[in-house]
Amino acid sequence: MSLSNRDQREKRPPPVPLHPPPNADSLARMISNARKSRGGKKIGIRDRICCHQWTWFTMATGGVANVLHSVWTPYRADWLWYIGLFFFIFNLCLFIMNCVLITMRFAMVPGSCLHSFLDQMESLFIPAVVRPIRNYFVGVELTYSLFNRTATILINICEYGIPMTGPWLQRVMEWLFWIYIVVSVVASAGMYLILWSTQVFPIHTMTPVWVFPGYPLLLTAPFASTLIAANTAASDNPPVDGLAIAMCAIAVQGTGFLISFMICAAFIYRLMTQKLPRDMQRPGVFISIGPSGFTVAGLVSLGQQSHVVIPDTFQGSAHSIVILRLLSTIIGLWLWGLSIWFFLVSVGSLLKYVRPERKMPFQMTWWSFVFPNTALVTATLALAAALGSTGLRITGCVMAALLIVVWALVFATMIRCLWNRELLWPKELEDE
Repeated sequence: MSLSNRDQREKRPPPVPLHPPPNADSLARMISNARKSRGGKKIGIRDRICCHQWTWFTMATGGVANVLHSVWTPYRADWLWYIGLFFFIFNLCLFIMNCVLITMRFAMVPGSCLHSFLDQMESLFIPAVVRPIRNYFVGVELTYSLFNRTATILINICEYGIPMTGPWLQRVMEWLFWIYIVVSVVASAGMYLILWSTQVFPIHTMTPVWVFPGYPLLLTAPFASTLIAANTAASDNPPVDGLAIAMCAIAVQGTGFLISFMICAAFIYRLMTQKLPRDMQRPGVFISIGPSGFTVAGLVSLGQQSHVVIPDTFQGSAHSIVILRLLSTIIGLWLWGLSIWFFLVSVGSLLKYVRPERKMPFQMTWWSFVFPNTALVTATLALAAALGSTGLRITGCVMAALLIVVWALVFATMIRCLWNRELLWPKELEDE
């Protein structure tokens, strides 16, 4: 071996350990220091609030409200509309409560706010807060939770609010759409840049949760289609700039989908080399359903509304509207098949838990059983409307009913774990 090669080997950086040492500034240590500073002895409500993380900003409840509105649209049943309205209001209440609790945590545990953005797990969930605005718009899933929940809330406002109010809410939502576009693009790029600059994620730890910082981009097309549809339903309101909204949404949606597609490709590589994720990470496999599902729901809905937003002679052709409708439906079918494939893989990854001796510990990631599947259900119903297929419509309704059952089971399990001190409980402090 030559001297130059020997020198190069000596200068190589040390390998990344499979199990990195614990962070000296971990949340548990911060809580312990804050607790000692105020002389606390017994674990109380303050200590439990200090355990609140970005993972609690899930978009599952708002997603169910969106699904119920999609089911209501072809049937116009009042009871469906009121159930969807309940989920929308309940989601809004949960969002406000989580905002209050996370603010209290930051106030009571100095340094935990900055820590949440730099922590290898928690930072990934922050974008989820923006996603729920679609309904009224600790780790990777935390960042995503904040932005996506915001988006879900915004979408639900368009669905349940604009048709029941005057033009003022429509104008507000139109402004919020453009603000959301800017914030989601900047936040997504910024969060990935922070992660790439401060953290190292070994491939054996990879799950679809890595998509979370880009998830806010995936809700722009559903947001745009819902805003345009709400404007059409409220015929007395002045028209929105549908062409600009639709084209901008397609550009941002395409960016988000391509980012998520590349990450899902890396996830398949991880599965081929490292097998399925661990038990605690297994629910995150369902996240791979969302990117293509939300893209189908948004693009197909926009395509079906092309006669509203596209001029008759768009791009110099009198057949532009027909071409765009056909193109959006074909692309939707293509990506819908991808969602179905990921759904089958995700369900198959849970088969071992059918046996009574195999149990999966509850984590907030269990909500991944719900929110990615809301995208699949809305995509199925959008294709049913585009193709005029009664079979697809019935399939979508059955999927929606099953999804509500899953939501109820996860919610009940979460409440039980809260009561049994399995959630929001600083186990590291029990021996102090």
